[in-house]
Amino acid sequence: MNSDRMDRRQILKASAGLAAFAAAGIRPAFAAPTKPAAPVVLNVMDVAGNLALTQKSIENYRKAKPDWVSRVVFGKAPAPELPGKIKAQQDANRVDIDLVLTGTDVLSAGIDQKLWIDLVPAQQANLPDLKAIYLEPAFRMQSLAQGQGVVVTYYPSGPLLEYMPERIKAVPKTAEELLAWAKANKGRFMYARPANSGPGRTFLMGLPYLLGDKDPKDPVGGWDKTWAYLKELGETIETYPAGTTPTMKALGEGSVDMIVSTTGWDINPRVLGVVPKNAEIAALKGFRWVADAHYMCVPKGVSPEKLNVLLDLMNFLLTKEQQAYTYDEGYFYPGPAVAGVTLDMAPADSQAAIKEFGRASYADLIANNPIELPLMPDKMVLAFRRWDEEIGSRKK
Repeated sequence: MNSDRMDRRQILKASAGLAAFAAAGIRPAFAAPTKPAAPVVLNVMDVAGNLALTQKSIENYRKAKPDWVSRVVFGKAPAPELPGKIKAQQDANRVDIDLVLTGTDVLSAGIDQKLWIDLVPAQQANLPDLKAIYLEPAFRMQSLAQGQGVVVTYYPSGPLLEYMPERIKAVPKTAEELLAWAKANKGRFMYARPANSGPGRTFLMGLPYLLGDKDPKDPVGGWDKTWAYLKELGETIETYPAGTTPTMKALGEGSVDMIVSTTGWDINPRVLGVVPKNAEIAALKGFRWVADAHYMCVPKGVSPEKLNVLLDLMNFLLTKEQQAYTYDEGYFYPGPAVAGVTLDMAPADSQAAIKEFGRASYADLIANNPIELPLMPDKMVLAFRRWDEEIGSRKK
């Protein structure tokens, strides 16, 4: 996700040097990013809800370094709309977005459309040793960025089922039982469009494991069982919301009895009162986590001066002290991508929310079930496209 104003020969020379270090098993010495001549204004765009986890830390950075940053302008946009907006700005040579906080959806779209500056290894010397600081699954998630983004938050994600226990007495234990339940209770199960929903995305990518499909990493040639299952399941579903929030509201209001969820989408809506506190979760037989992460990506067209500030900001956000804020109120539970960041380091309100609304069962589920990576970006784009064309389009 290659800077447009940097001399190409310099980039190639730097990359070649880093490749030589890597081949020799040597990591270049850390070099702190260069301070700008005058404080800059940063425009940060969030398409993943990440500001709930990082805005406080970004503001902490501005306060700590007023000689680097004078002001931060925060914005939010629907994930499907942002790639086109950035591409239009780049075509007009007027990029006004400096940092994008995104999930794997816009990360993948940006890689596909060549929107992002290369950060690793091109800027590796100005970043922390990611392998040394990350949790192991978070470092694996870093590989999905193909060097064009840096993981800032991580969670094992889902897919989980969330349901109201007073409405469902026999909870489905397998994917087959879920389909049978949905057929017997038409309109009472729901999930959101995968291209714009973390739970929808993990459900889409988790099914091949649950169903024993030929190749869970190949949505084109290896998901015959999954696509057939989704079409059959779709006959029982009335609508696919454009995002996750409507599914939570539907569960809370009683218009559906069961939805697809994740650890964070389970905890946080109950903290906020959107979903009743007594809602329960379940994992189907053969369950594997499909991990998720949020990334820091820089659009091509950002000036070298601002890029230096953004690299410095990334270093700041990856300190243990700032990572502790990512526990939030369980929105991306647990949240930290960096190892050694425990709940007792988080703000008191985060500790209180997770103590009251978290689940003791999550520790066991995380420890004792495999954690798989999502699809590679090019495959994810294909999976989203096929779902939209063959599954989602049937409900329009």
